[in-house]
Amino acid sequence: MNIYVSNIPFTLSEMELKNVFTRYGEVLSVKIIKDKQTGRSRGFGFVEMENEEEGLEAVEKLNGAELNGRELKVKQAYPREEQDR
Repeated sequence: MNIYVSNIPFTLSEMELKNVFTRYGEVLSVKIIKDKQTGRSRGFGFVEMENEEEGLEAVEKLNGAELNGRELKVKQAYPREEQDR
């Protein structure tokens, strides 16, 4: 299950974000999106969890949870719809 996470503290590492989600199940990957020019966190990213049920629990428990003074926004991620060209 792919999960979208926003309002991530800018100083948080991918490993720290992974540790937050591993409380709810096995995390396959974590990617915090970074600015191409500065390399700094843009404050959002994606977490992929192996089990959908565990992923849904993580979404439910972590959406609105405070992490380092910021309120996380957590929801299931869906593939981008292809845009008309």
